[in-house]
Amino acid sequence: MHSQKLRLDRSRHAAPQVFEHLREQIVSLELAPGAPLSRVTLAEAYGLSQTPIRDALMKLAEEALVEIYPQHTTVVSRIDIAAARQAHFLRRSLELEIAHILAQRPDPLLIQRLQASIDRQRVSHANGQPQPFMDADQAFHRDMHEAAGMIGLWHMAQRYSGHLDRLRRLHLPEAGKAERIMDDHQRVLDAIAAQDAPRAQQALREHLSGTLSQVAEICKRYPDYVLPE
Repeated sequence: MHSQKLRLDRSRHAAPQVFEHLREQIVSLELAPGAPLSRVTLAEAYGLSQTPIRDALMKLAEEALVEIYPQHTTVVSRIDIAAARQAHFLRRSLELEIAHILAQRPDPLLIQRLQASIDRQRVSHANGQPQPFMDADQAFHRDMHEAAGMIGLWHMAQRYSGHLDRLRRLHLPEAGKAERIMDDHQRVLDAIAAQDAPRAQQALREHLSGTLSQVAEICKRYPDYVLPE
């Protein structure tokens, strides 16, 4: 854990910043399932009292990303496959409708932003940088929500996405996975640019099904990281 590298913005409350930083570390698997999170250690690392640390951990617990044991410790939760499936259902339902909306009203600026995200993914992948790759992946989908006027739903879906995003991160190193993500994004973008809503939805449906179609293999490969269904 690299809490000491976080520079707190003193104009903002501390707890949300600690939450955002720890959540990023959990979703990226820098903090692996089972990793302990001591309030005392975190308070010292962030240069804070234990109160904002407690508040941040409670918010992480609301997303089921940590398990808090009173009078004992807090640990990063294992990946809940059932929760990941529910997050996937929500995300797919939202994004299929968003793809349809965007294909009905093509926006050249949106096309440029989506293409820029794909280009950043290609550079990150070529440089062996998984986190920038995933950041560009998130930007691609976030920009779609924003362009459709659904940014509030993006933030809502993110609150349920922690288990799914960790599962996707486990799946990313598989041979050919990153290339498939980029190709899928390009197909979605090309269909939206062509105002072909059915093709955009089909490309998105195939894209979003990739990780969950490999759940059994991921669970077999990382038995200590996941909760069985």
